[in-house]
Amino acid sequence: MSEHLLEVKDLRVSAGERTLVDGFNLELGTGERVGLIGESGSGKSMTATALMGLLPEGVSAAGSIRLAGTDHDLVGARDSRMQRIRGNRMAMVFQEPLSALNPLMRVGPQVAEVMLKHRTVPNRRAAAAKAVEMLASVRLPDPAEAARAFPHQLSGGQRQRAMLAMALANDPALLLCDEPTAALDVTVQRQVLDLILESVSRRSTGLLFITHDLSVVASICDRVLVMNNGRVVEEGTTEQVLTRPAHAYTRGLLAASDLEATDSGGRLFTVASAAAYVPPKIVSPPRRGTTTGTTTATRAARPTLPDASARTDHPAPATPAEQPDRGRGAGAVEPLISVRDLVRTYRRGRTSLFGAPAEVQALRGISFEVAAGQRFGVVGESGSGKSTLLRILAGLDQPTSGSVKVAGNEVAGARENELRQLRRELQIVFQDPMGSLDPRMRVRDIITEPLLLPGESARTARHAERAAEMLRAVDLPPEALDRFPHQFSGGQRQRISIARALIGEPRILVADEPVSALDVSVRAQVLNLLSDLVDRYNLTLVFVSHDLGVVRHLCDNVVVMNQGLIVESGPTEQIYEDPQHGYTRTLVASSMSLRSEMAGRAMDSREEVTSQGEGQ
Repeated sequence: MSEHLLEVKDLRVSAGERTLVDGFNLELGTGERVGLIGESGSGKSMTATALMGLLPEGVSAAGSIRLAGTDHDLVGARDSRMQRIRGNRMAMVFQEPLSALNPLMRVGPQVAEVMLKHRTVPNRRAAAAKAVEMLASVRLPDPAEAARAFPHQLSGGQRQRAMLAMALANDPALLLCDEPTAALDVTVQRQVLDLILESVSRRSTGLLFITHDLSVVASICDRVLVMNNGRVVEEGTTEQVLTRPAHAYTRGLLAASDLEATDSGGRLFTVASAAAYVPPKIVSPPRRGTTTGTTTATRAARPTLPDASARTDHPAPATPAEQPDRGRGAGAVEPLISVRDLVRTYRRGRTSLFGAPAEVQALRGISFEVAAGQRFGVVGESGSGKSTLLRILAGLDQPTSGSVKVAGNEVAGARENELRQLRRELQIVFQDPMGSLDPRMRVRDIITEPLLLPGESARTARHAERAAEMLRAVDLPPEALDRFPHQFSGGQRQRISIARALIGEPRILVADEPVSALDVSVRAQVLNLLSDLVDRYNLTLVFVSHDLGVVRHLCDNVVVMNQGLIVESGPTEQIYEDPQHGYTRTLVASSMSLRSEMAGRAMDSREEVTSQGEGQ
């Protein structure tokens, strides 16, 4: 074994005659942080699974994997040997902690189990105490209480912290992270990334970080490997790969990831149009104190929010200056969507025989207006009330109090048959297309289903013509009409969802996190498509997201929601460049973009050189 912590030579992963990973090589030193990037299906996760010796049945590995401190090759090692290494010399943090944690065990015993299994503590009492200590080290509020909780009783960010505590419990030499922040809100994502960086730096742990998010790689990694179709197509330092890409695929990923760069037509770059893209070149760091971006200064001074399940404070309502203007001039056009003092309260089940049922205030008196043709963004984290608001706008839920008018239709108090006109005027594109498309229906029937509303005649020829027209509009081939949803990629399924939403010629299109589950290259394509269709069909767009960069690119006005309130609203650029509310400032400071993270690296490098000069 050389001086490297991890040395991988010619790793090949195969499923039968199909090669999943071909010729993967990696040398990773102690304390080094390496990013492995690529799209879904590129072989990233399969590589990490092979390193851990967790390949599924029917999948085999060949080549060589050597880990410092072990006297044998990990490829082909017996499972009994790998069990002594996993969780001890090397550990992994998975993408979805709720799937990785045992739902029937409390969190503390799960962390303690790792130490007991590898006998790094003398007894169960010491393991329980060390588990609470580890939960405290990852900054879980009230770690003793968290140790007694079951996984479902913690928020997503808290569960990921518990997974990190478990992975670091035995001070492993190597930590593998497989998309650990992909499903988290922006503030929680930033907290978890800072925590991972701090933890591995303190312990001099080697880190292999797997992601498709280039801004994350720019934030924490020293070196980058780019994978495509099972092979590494480019490798180098983070600055070199992200500012001077040598491979066309790398340039395409960069172009699609950079939401601050557009082509001559104002459209986002895609992998196909990346030839004209100019990668970010940071010649000097941005000024300290700017609200956009995450320089070293903002990282150090960034306010943090506790996880939603632990938060008990409530934001103050927006001031009059922050609320949308309720007054309209005498000749003003009636808004297409008008929300006034909207309240929605849910009642939970009783927790005791004589206790009153608990109430949850999902919306607490919000008001706003959306004009016809506007691109209106709704920003907020999980639990802010975004989804409840969308359900009420679509007539899928009723408000507790207040008024909601959509295209002249009053939602409050309306019966189901009175909401038909509203459903013709407003359609929704959901976050998960696989969950919203019927897997037993062909695309032809999925797209034309909205035309079968009561009162519509089922004219088969007309429906077939309209379905073909909508497929052309979303850039799908006509033969797609006879296929089923599982025969398409995630981006193609989302295009089918958009076609279904638009076939009834609505005036309002509501998009609920439509690109959050997509790769960056597909994200750019879908965002360009949405923008084109909004212009072509003269639609009013209500776009809901926790990704501030996406909303900034697509929307001209935005409201920021937190715990059922609109805490700030106004033109998008104004909100992003000069946020007034503390919560908005936290969101902006926590959001990650490729250019801001590269600016942060430039600032870090300059300060390091300055401190070295002063030391001499």
